[in-house]
Amino acid sequence: MEKNEFATQEQIIGALVYSIIFLVLVTLGLILFFYYSRKKIIEKEVEKVNIKLDLQKKILQTTIKVQEKERNRIAQDLHDAISSKLNVISLTTHVLLDDETIKGKQKESLNHILDITTRTLESSRKIAHELMPPILDKFGLKVALEELFDEFTSNTSIKIKYNIDELDDVEKSNELHIFRIAQELINNSLTHGKANLLEMKLVKEKEGFKLVYKDNGKGFDVNKTSKKSGIGLQNIKSRVSILNGQLSIESSKNKGSRFIINCYNYGS
Repeated sequence: MEKNEFATQEQIIGALVYSIIFLVLVTLGLILFFYYSRKKIIEKEVEKVNIKLDLQKKILQTTIKVQEKERNRIAQDLHDAISSKLNVISLTTHVLLDDETIKGKQKESLNHILDITTRTLESSRKIAHELMPPILDKFGLKVALEELFDEFTSNTSIKIKYNIDELDDVEKSNELHIFRIAQELINNSLTHGKANLLEMKLVKEKEGFKLVYKDNGKGFDVNKTSKKSGIGLQNIKSRVSILNGQLSIESSKNKGSRFIINCYNYGS
């Protein structure tokens, strides 16, 4: 009788052990199932986000490409249509001024027309140059940036300190993006920051470049601006994104602004 009871207890203990092992295995199986299911869900979500980002980047690239094409067209129209006609007016006015029969008020009026034509022609050339700088194609980014800085310092009271490295491994399209970023940064400093001193460094690094730009303007609240960026800042961010770069902004009111752009494997 005792043997039967002992055997029964052993069976019960054995059953409990097997039940516990079974429960542990089921629990482990469920944990692994939920873990890998969750992992798959996260991977799918990451894949969706990456597809969305790639699509946004392609839309961005297309938008900026169209924008640059339109700028080029307008610059060409300014040169071919407006500037050429202004040159004809200027030459005709010079011919009339050389005519000895024209005197007094008529000559004064012609000089006035010549002065307006000359200034309009200069403005037209300047706009065309800003829209599509020919020096960028001919002499590269370093020379184009140096000329850009010289234009700002010669036409305004602003001072610009700069140190620009040659980026000989950058494609022309990417050079244009960097040039536009510099243009936008300077325009923002003058228009919104009311700065009178700028500094820019473009340093070549092993696998890319680093651009550091700062001004002594009135600055802005970075947190507020990041939520609702202006057109200028949005253009900078868009071009940095196309270059596969990272943009860091440091600014506070009445203490100027600092922009740091790190680009590696740009445009890939």
